[in-house]
Amino acid sequence: MAEQRITSSNPVRDVCDYDLLFDCVHCGLCAEACPTYIVTRCEMDSPRGRIYLMKSLAEGRIQLDDDAVRHLDLCLGCRGCETACPSGVHYGRLIEGARSFVERHHRRGFMDRFKRGAVNAIFPYPHRLRMLVAPLKLVDRLGLRSALRAVSPRMIRDWLDLLPPPEPGLRPLAGNATIAPRADAPSVVVHHGCVAQVLANSENLNSERLLAAAGYRVVQLDQTSCCGALDLHSGNAARARDFARANVRALKNSGADAIVSAASGCSAAIAEYGDLLRDEPKFAEDARTVSSKVGDLSSLLLAAPASPKREFRCRVTYHDACHLVHGLGVSEAPRRLLASIAGVTMVEMTESDLCCGSAGSYNLTEPAMSRELARRKADNIAATGADYVVLANPGCEFQIAAELRRRASTIKVVHLADFLAMASR
Repeated sequence: MAEQRITSSNPVRDVCDYDLLFDCVHCGLCAEACPTYIVTRCEMDSPRGRIYLMKSLAEGRIQLDDDAVRHLDLCLGCRGCETACPSGVHYGRLIEGARSFVERHHRRGFMDRFKRGAVNAIFPYPHRLRMLVAPLKLVDRLGLRSALRAVSPRMIRDWLDLLPPPEPGLRPLAGNATIAPRADAPSVVVHHGCVAQVLANSENLNSERLLAAAGYRVVQLDQTSCCGALDLHSGNAARARDFARANVRALKNSGADAIVSAASGCSAAIAEYGDLLRDEPKFAEDARTVSSKVGDLSSLLLAAPASPKREFRCRVTYHDACHLVHGLGVSEAPRRLLASIAGVTMVEMTESDLCCGSAGSYNLTEPAMSRELARRKADNIAATGADYVVLANPGCEFQIAAELRRRASTIKVVHLADFLAMASR
C-alpha cells in the first residue's frame, strides 16, 4: 500500500499553525539575520532549519527528542528573520506554537525545569519579584554585592549580574508636566509591565512625565497585569491568554487613544493580542482594537510640539531592541529624537539590530549563548567610542550593562525615557 501523503490538511501532530510553514520558500535570506546561526553556523540553528524541523515534527517524520528540543530552545525569538524575509513568514507565531508543543510533550531535565519554573512562578508577578529582590537592596546599601557574588554558585552569580545596582546619578528624575494638556488632547496609557515596574520603574515614570510635558493626557490603568510575553516565549500559551484577557479589559476601560510601554517586548505582545485572542468571541473585537492602539514613546513625542531641551554634550549610540525594530518596525524615530537634542552626537554601531542575548528570560535559561551575544554587542558598542548606549527595553539594558560592568567600561547604558528626561531637566 502506498504511504499516505501528509498535506496541510492532515498533519499528524499539532506542533504549530501548519499552513504557515508553507510560506517559507527556503531561500536562506534569514540566516545572516539570525543571531544563533551567526554564532553556531549550524543550519538547524537558523530560522529555515527550525521551520524544517517544525514541519518534520508535525508530519511525524522525526521524534521530539532532546536534540530537536535543543534547536528550538536556542532560538531567541528576536524575529530578526521576519524583517529579512521577503516572503512574509510569520516566524514568531511558528516558534511560539512549537514551544507550546514542546512544553506539552517533552520532559526536561531537573535543572532546566527548575530554572524555567522559577522564572514562570516569579517574574510575571511584581509582588513576588519585589519580595525576591528586597534582601538585595540591603546588600547593596551595605556594599556587599561583590562579596555575595564571590560566594554564590555560578548560576546565582549570573542572575545577580543582571540585576541593576543602584545608580542615583542616572535614575528617577522628579518633575511635573510643564504643559497643561488640552481637554481634547489625545490620551495615552503607559503599561508598566511586571519586571519593569520593580527593577526599572523610572522608565515608566519618565515615559509618563515626557508624554505629559508634550501635551498628552496621561491616564492610569486600574490594574496592570503581565503582558504575557514571557509565557509566549516559553510555551505557556494558556496563561499568556489569561494575561491578555485581563489587559484587554483594563486597557479598554482606560479609554486611552494610545498605548505605550517602556518595555518594547510588552508593546509587541500587546500589539498581537488581536491575533492571540482571535478565536474568542467575547474578546476578539476588543483585542483587535487594543492592538491597533499600540505605539511607541519616540513616535508619540515626535508627533507632539517639541519641548525645549538644554544642551547635552555627549556621544550616543543606539541599540535596536528586537521587538521594537522587528516586531513593531520602529527604527528611525528614536534616532531622530536623540539627534534633535543639542550637543548630542549620534554614532551608529555595527549590528545595531542584532539581538543582545537578553530575549525575555533567555539570558537566565540559556546563559552560554546569551553571554556570547552580549560580548558581541559590547564589542560593537565599545567600537563606537560612545558615552551612552540608549535603548528602549529594560531587558536589553540589564543584559548590556552587565557585560559592560564585567569589562569595567565607563559607557553608560540608559533607557530612552531616562535619557530624554536627563536632557530635559
